[in-house]
Amino acid sequence: MKKEKIIYLDCFSGISGDMILGALLHSGAEIDYLRSELAKLKINGLNIKVTAVCRSSITAYKVTIESDHDQPVRTLPVIKDILENSSLNDRVIEKSLQVFSLLAHAEAEVHGKSIEKIHFHEVGGVDTIVDIAGTLICLDNLNISRIICSPLPLGRGFVYCSHGKLPLPAPAVCNLLKQIPTYGVNIQQELVTPTGAAITAVLSDSFSSMPAMSIEKVGYGAGDHVLPDNQPNLLRVFAGTSQQVNENQQVV
Repeated sequence: MKKEKIIYLDCFSGISGDMILGALLHSGAEIDYLRSELAKLKINGLNIKVTAVCRSSITAYKVTIESDHDQPVRTLPVIKDILENSSLNDRVIEKSLQVFSLLAHAEAEVHGKSIEKIHFHEVGGVDTIVDIAGTLICLDNLNISRIICSPLPLGRGFVYCSHGKLPLPAPAVCNLLKQIPTYGVNIQQELVTPTGAAITAVLSDSFSSMPAMSIEKVGYGAGDHVLPDNQPNLLRVFAGTSQQVNENQQVV
């Protein structure tokens, strides 16, 4: 078995775009490389702020996307033009477009619109681009060949957005997580965001418990919400090398 660089996404408190970006940076992806690659998107006034925070005594990275320019609401064709006219490498562009396309299809199905008319307004026009393209850039920087993801926990209750009051899991998330292992938890918070769901659906090679691997780095990405019972709102990433475990059997 050929050894390869892999990561395991341990989504014990869910996943969002900024959480996976923070966890990958905390796992060793270079912030300067991320910034230099994102500059190729030619989005004016873009700034990536990475802050070390503490959640339940665990140090993690919190990623905040800032802009000193007014960002327009963007549709899928506009985002496609931005990515294809950039000088990012082909794999980052291709996979980013796959994530955006899946996200747009999921939103379009919920709202009864064509994918060309879906606006990525919930994220101020730039956050989702950075979260998705940034994740691919960081994976490329870490030379990751395979991604394994844990089953995803889904909260309950409601979330408020531009469409009004929506039930949790959000309808788009339900569409995105078809055929993906999930389980319900008694937490009234949005644990898996549409962006987080789309990233895991496109990029994960499998969904399972932790694989056989030699762990080299462990990184944590922090979310926004405070969860009940002091549960740390973190995504944990194990980065390392795949291993083959020989099963020992005793035959009598």
